[in-house]
Amino acid sequence: MNKFSKVIVTAVQEGCSDVHITGGHPVVYRKNGQIHFDSSGRWTHGEIDGIVKKILTVRQLQTLRNRWSVDMAMTIRNIRIRVNIFNTTRGLSIAIRLLPGTVPTLEKLNLHPSLKQIAELRAGLVLICGATGSGKSTTIAALVDEINRNRAAHIVTLEDPVEYRYVSRKSFIEQRELGAHMPSFEQGLVDVLREDPDVIVVGELRDPEVMRLTLNAAESGHLVIATLHATHSEDALYRLCNSFPLEAQEEIRHQVASTLQWLVVQHLVIKEDVGFRVPVLSILRGNQSVKGILRENKFPQIESAIQMGKNDGMFTTERYAREYLTKVSAFASPQDIFKPSAESSQEEVYHSPLVEGEAAGPRPTASPRKPDSARGSSAYGSQSYLDFSAGIAGAGQDLRNGVSPEASRRQSQPTSPGGSNGEKAYSALSRDGAFDHLYSQSIDDTEKGGSHLIIDETASIDELIAQISNFGRPKA
Repeated sequence: MNKFSKVIVTAVQEGCSDVHITGGHPVVYRKNGQIHFDSSGRWTHGEIDGIVKKILTVRQLQTLRNRWSVDMAMTIRNIRIRVNIFNTTRGLSIAIRLLPGTVPTLEKLNLHPSLKQIAELRAGLVLICGATGSGKSTTIAALVDEINRNRAAHIVTLEDPVEYRYVSRKSFIEQRELGAHMPSFEQGLVDVLREDPDVIVVGELRDPEVMRLTLNAAESGHLVIATLHATHSEDALYRLCNSFPLEAQEEIRHQVASTLQWLVVQHLVIKEDVGFRVPVLSILRGNQSVKGILRENKFPQIESAIQMGKNDGMFTTERYAREYLTKVSAFASPQDIFKPSAESSQEEVYHSPLVEGEAAGPRPTASPRKPDSARGSSAYGSQSYLDFSAGIAGAGQDLRNGVSPEASRRQSQPTSPGGSNGEKAYSALSRDGAFDHLYSQSIDDTEKGGSHLIIDETASIDELIAQISNFGRPKA
């Protein structure tokens, strides 16, 4: 863990934004958008596996096994980081994004002061767009903090993962993380409308259903702030409106037109005279001209609307660089923003045993009847706890012989007079059916007591039957 911590601290000291660690390869740092190799630091494959085991929870390890990648955020030596672990030809690879321990203000991020007006909105849709690594999440965090410091509101964030932890000041802030506090963005958006929110933050608009629910939330009188991967305003609106079937696109365009308040596209560009990157923005406001363009499906006119909307506070990227960046007397250094600092939120991260399943009854939390590909992780990772009483090994033996336990019981009973040969024949159950029977029997046997058997839900039916059959036998 010390080696991992030293890499993170070195990255902060050197003013890097990202770190990449993989087995048998030099550590890679990104500084001012450029990749740099550190040949003095190499990690073995075993070291990578070891650090992954240390930093991931049981649930996250199960996600890694199921999906071959996992996202998380954590704090190392007062440095907040976002981590993505994924499988490659070199084994596991770790991509790390450095985050401030406290949420930076809009001024510290060198953003245009007009963005403070977003915090004053009571309803509508605000889109923060840009390429990966352009600072969208940090901009949204600054906007949330601006609201938090200036007015009373209930803010609910839906994130993947939770990057910045907020302290409730004037606003009451609740944060939900995908995979830890909600199963999907869709479910989170369905839930949030019943949670009395004033402001809803959606980590990313990834698919049509999330987009639809987000628009519905904005249309129902909430302020919704969301991110979208797009490098131009026209591209962002085109993607948002045309992600739906043709017959639904007109309705979606009208929803976007009625709810859109701000669309900000953010790029990071190195400024030679200061030696680091600063954000260059394109700002679109939802005025009547823009609303008409959206309703009439005239997306190519978006850029012209931005150029003509100077009096409404709109900027093209060229005019933003020319009229705003050249007039700024001093810029805040990213190295100062991302330097190690204690997290402002010292609240305990608590996982309720009611949700985790520790207080559940004897029934398994996930049904083994689902096919392998459809099985989700249970409260205990890939394992459900089933309670089998004595005699289950005999049922397993019947299965190996191709006879179901039910058939075996029938065979041991006297046949009623006049029974046909067909009634005396005992066909074998399928493997899936056999396991279903074992599962049902185990639930009945639970009431009677017995020893515990841990079942691996990722195993095949054959492996499960073998595990059940051998349970309780003395090891050779």
